[in-house]
Amino acid sequence: MIELTAAEVAEATAGRLAGDVGPGTVVTGPVVVDSRLVEDGSLFVALPGEHVDGHDFAGAAVAGGAALVLAARELGQVPAVVVDDVQAALGELARHVLERVRAAADLKVVAVTGSVGKTTTKDLLGQLLAPEAGEGADPAAVVVPTGSFNNEVGLPLTVLRVTPATRFLVLEMGADRPGNIAYLTRIAPPDVGIVLAVGSAHLGYFGDVEAIARTKGEMVSGVVPGGTVALNADDLRVAAMADRAAPGTEVVTFGTIPAAGVRATDVEVDGGRARFRLTADGAAADVALRLVGAHHVTNALAAATGALRLGVPLAAVAERLTAAGALSPHRMAVTERPDGVTVVDDAYNANPDSMKAALRTLAVMAGRTRRSVAVLGEMRELGDDARVAHDEIGRLVVRLNVKQLVVVGDGAYHIHEGALQEGSWGEESVFVPDLDAARAVLRETLRPGDVVLVKASNSTGLWRLADELAEVAP
Repeated sequence: MIELTAAEVAEATAGRLAGDVGPGTVVTGPVVVDSRLVEDGSLFVALPGEHVDGHDFAGAAVAGGAALVLAARELGQVPAVVVDDVQAALGELARHVLERVRAAADLKVVAVTGSVGKTTTKDLLGQLLAPEAGEGADPAAVVVPTGSFNNEVGLPLTVLRVTPATRFLVLEMGADRPGNIAYLTRIAPPDVGIVLAVGSAHLGYFGDVEAIARTKGEMVSGVVPGGTVALNADDLRVAAMADRAAPGTEVVTFGTIPAAGVRATDVEVDGGRARFRLTADGAAADVALRLVGAHHVTNALAAATGALRLGVPLAAVAERLTAAGALSPHRMAVTERPDGVTVVDDAYNANPDSMKAALRTLAVMAGRTRRSVAVLGEMRELGDDARVAHDEIGRLVVRLNVKQLVVVGDGAYHIHEGALQEGSWGEESVFVPDLDAARAVLRETLRPGDVVLVKASNSTGLWRLADELAEVAP
């Protein structure tokens, strides 16, 4: 982050100085919300939480080297900027810092939203843009979120990593309620805003898919004046967002249909990995993805479109896409175990769209010669549609001829029920109440040559089982 005096932090956040704050109090280190991550000169943001209150750790943060604390109340002698709302102040600070850096440097912001694929796309964008900074460039030349820092806390923390050396800031923007994307784009208006897809993630909060589409469409009106929005032409709801673009906003499209501006043709899938011909502006080049899953063609096209709009030549885009790997954990991560079992770990998150894509990839990877095993947990935040959505997944498992289904946890039970209703399944589908029971089943049933998919919403904890399967034989 750029250096800021305590007074500048207070001005940016409409806060007031408190505690032992002197004229020499300067933030020179990173902005953190975890006191264990404090470095010399850090700004510690004391966020209140469901289980812990950051204010309780402010003293430890200062003892560990923090120069200043952003807080909602005075903390004795702890040097602090006191604000009404710490989370809102964090966003305002990020907006202030980005405006200041943009005014002094040639920094471009590219942001990604969508119901599925955001994290993979931002990881691909980082890999496409990093070489543009040049060999030996400042580590802050290309700033990319770690993990899924895509909400009202994670995005400002990513923005606050920028420095005068930053050329590209890649952002992931998530939403679980209307207005989320509008809020995030006010903090960091993108030069290039990308919309991937409209699905049913967080349906329980939105109420219906059209509300999700309206919220994702906030990206279109959130770009900088004269900026670019990149829309998925294969998704009708996303393509319709072009009507929301302000005068002067450039609208570009990507997809597999002939009308797409950045297009994938001659798509082939071999062993779960896709190859295609990347075409844009009359030029073309071949891409062979290392990422597992045909659905990654869309993510690759989105990343390619962003990179092309930011000046990366098409040939370089294709070459870098071919070399790009999976960076974030638990997202279609493939492990080949010594005993011949292939583990596909996609347990970071789940919604009906991503679950279906992962199951289709499992079927392709197993083919006709290997046994496919699906270990599935609950898809959360689906509201009243949860039962039907889980039932549909169970029925799809049968239609894809997955050989063994292990359904974990009460919240996922209707996957098991759907599988039983779809076909004459008996022992092919097993319901277990928890991780321990799932371990026991897999210990007895997995055998060399199996391809096993593990997928559920992150909060179910099924990712722990995926880690264990990838590391040791069950």
